Amino acid sequence: MKLEQLLAGIDGSNTSGDIGDEISTVCYSAEKCREGSVFVAIPGLKHDGHDFIPEAIARGAKYIVHEKDLQFPREVTAIKVANSRRALGILAKNYFGNPSANLVLIAVVGTNGKTTITYLLESILKAAGNKCGVLGTVNYRFNDKTYPAPNTTPESYELQKILREMADAGVTHVIAEVSSHAIDLKRVDDCDFDMGIFTNLTRDHLDYHKTMENYFQAKKRFFSEVLPQSRKNNHQKMVINNDDRWGQRILAETQLPALAYCIENNCDLKATDYDLSLLGITARINISGETLSISSPLIGKFNLYNILAAVGASFILHIPQSSIKAGIEQLSCVPGRLESVETNSGFHVFVDYAHTDDALRRVLQNLSVLKKKRIITVFGCGGDRDRGKRPLMGEAAVSYSDLAIVTSDNPRLEDPGAIIREIETGIDQKKIKKVEIDSPQIMNETHSYTVIPDRKKAIEAAIHFASVGDIVLIAGKGHEDYQIMGTKKMPFDDRIVAANALKRKVK
Repeated sequence: MKLEQLLAGIDGSNTSGDIGDEISTVCYSAEKCREGSVFVAIPGLKHDGHDFIPEAIARGAKYIVHEKDLQFPREVTAIKVANSRRALGILAKNYFGNPSANLVLIAVVGTNGKTTITYLLESILKAAGNKCGVLGTVNYRFNDKTYPAPNTTPESYELQKILREMADAGVTHVIAEVSSHAIDLKRVDDCDFDMGIFTNLTRDHLDYHKTMENYFQAKKRFFSEVLPQSRKNNHQKMVINNDDRWGQRILAETQLPALAYCIENNCDLKATDYDLSLLGITARINISGETLSISSPLIGKFNLYNILAAVGASFILHIPQSSIKAGIEQLSCVPGRLESVETNSGFHVFVDYAHTDDALRRVLQNLSVLKKKRIITVFGCGGDRDRGKRPLMGEAAVSYSDLAIVTSDNPRLEDPGAIIREIETGIDQKKIKKVEIDSPQIMNETHSYTVIPDRKKAIEAAIHFASVGDIVLIAGKGHEDYQIMGTKKMPFDDRIVAANALKRKVK
């Protein structure tokens, strides 16, 4: 591809040098450059790509896209742009031939529920005979192959690259979890989306966004700026949760045609006559004068909302009701989302990704309605992340648990003990009794908590304390198969630790 073709669509660029040359690759990491590469210097959150321009040139890059005033060797073609991160998206789209134009591309936006909705839609679309790709928190996958997911939403270059691979492999539909970071950093601006789903908004990522309003504006930007510029001509482009106050704002503050879903309010797509149990969900779903009866092995009211979102998107895509029903019923679980760990001990063990106070509260509220005896909750908070949610997590956990075990999550560079102490500030010590792990009272106390900093020991203790009729919830890490201690990723999977503890309990 010639540089001139690659630069198409980048407004206001100032180029010094020949733009008729052939380029070899596009890269934004200097170490990936080779002879004839275009290097895009991006100011990042931790490092500035402009500092690596000499290395990129030394490795053979002949074309440098930058946004700062710099001097370059004569043999280098410099392309100055207003925003190099924004330019990377356009360059990637051009380099990979705008793959989203030939795909049905669906975005799932919101704090909670994104992963489950992608799994539901994938199951429904496959039941209808479509070939699906998914980009999400758990992994990236298509054609029965899975790839690690370094980010929920890839950087714009990797996003266009994997969309190209999917299109070339015959994929027809792609469902992507789109994070607030990705929207704010303009990773998805150069994709032609067919539809966007909004789930809800609760406190998260305030270490980055600072305020809930900023966080909301980042989410809303997808529906007010990114989606409207798509060249796809769908009748309805938005599926919005009308029971969420932030979803109501999106409906009020954006102009695109929308399908609203709800349980509590009145809207286009509504669940009625629903039943929730530890065996799953049954419900009648009313939409546009039609009624769909569904049964799902997923648990909890929040998963009924996720089902409604997937049904709404499927109706817009004209998926037959039989395929919608089959897809919902065939999805038995979602990795790390209230995922059951098999046990024959007479109590239930669930692993869930709930890592915000609202997500933890919702999961526990749903389980508290279904419990027969006690709820024992294991949870912690990640290090080097929003510290303000730590006391909120503590308050949420003890409000609905008979016994809460405070432990480590991914402490990263922080002291696990310091994180736990901040969690404890949210626990009302006058109402919730702190008990020692070796106290004989711990088996009988209700509304109590204890501290076990070692996560493996905390999970083992929860299993040890559980008896017939109890529910054990292990929250915070879900599908993750690692624990980040310092700068190292150590192998650790809540599900495996719990399964091993259950085996020892049986013996």
